[in-house]
Amino acid sequence: MANTIKEVAEKAHVSPTTVSRVINNRGYISEKTKQNVFNAMKELNYYPNSVARSLVGKKMGLIGLIFPRISNVFYAELIEIIETKLFKLGYKVILCNSFNNLDKENDYLGMLQENKVDGIITGSHNKNIDTYRQINLPIVAFDRYLGNRIPVVSSDNFQGGQLIGKYLVNEDVKTVTSFAVDTADVAPTHDRISGLEAFLSEHQEIDYHLINLPSNASKISRRLLIDKALSTYHPDAIVASDDVMAMNINTDFHDYIEKHAVKIVGYDGTDLVQTMMPTLNTVVQPIPDIADLLVNLLIDKIDETHLYDSKQYILPVKFQQSTR
Repeated sequence: MANTIKEVAEKAHVSPTTVSRVINNRGYISEKTKQNVFNAMKELNYYPNSVARSLVGKKMGLIGLIFPRISNVFYAELIEIIETKLFKLGYKVILCNSFNNLDKENDYLGMLQENKVDGIITGSHNKNIDTYRQINLPIVAFDRYLGNRIPVVSSDNFQGGQLIGKYLVNEDVKTVTSFAVDTADVAPTHDRISGLEAFLSEHQEIDYHLINLPSNASKISRRLLIDKALSTYHPDAIVASDDVMAMNINTDFHDYIEKHAVKIVGYDGTDLVQTMMPTLNTVVQPIPDIADLLVNLLIDKIDETHLYDSKQYILPVKFQQSTR
């Protein structure tokens, strides 16, 4: 028969209410009383829930993952690799889909702390650096600076934009229209656009236009905006901020693209899109390497092994050109 909170209280010489307060970390309890309760719980093998296990000095075996949209193909592939690696190391994950909503992200951060996770990997792009600085947990960030104590892993987005620019120049294109959903300065898309624009600025013969598509726009609204841009600028090259957008543009405007021999460039190089559209020109991010480094850095912080010293890791990308 399982032991009860009452038996723990009797062994620790305190009230059941005090045991409950210790377990839930509520109110002031002296360190001596806490230790008496913890010792009683150990002796009676009393672990009412995961919170209690964390309070008696054991790791939870839980990692919080916060990402903007798990429906995004790139994030989906990255999260799958992260989860698989963490599971092999004995950890389970709590996946939080922030949708780049600041209030939602802050609520998730509070929930993760209440559940006593061992650490957090975040890839969200909201401007709430101060919130993360106040969290007393191991944290690793993807593509986002959160302060000097939090390591950040990213691929070289600026280099990716430069590689796209080099490809366009080599292909002797004259007019380029770039479509991006998120160009905020905290988003990786910002660096990609900056790299592309910096390269093209040295080639004034190319007519370049950037169209920022609202993140909350419907599919129909985005299609109308893209159609208007194509009708206005008549590009012979289209640059999309990610592969899925490039693939959708190719589908929605297939006749136009084929008629005018328009070149399309995407970004990410996910397995899914490369399978569905192997002819797509794209910048390939090293997704497995990114996942491995994020996990290794977090475990290094959790175990306090101090194998990693740097706070910023930028991994190289490569341009994959269609052979079509």
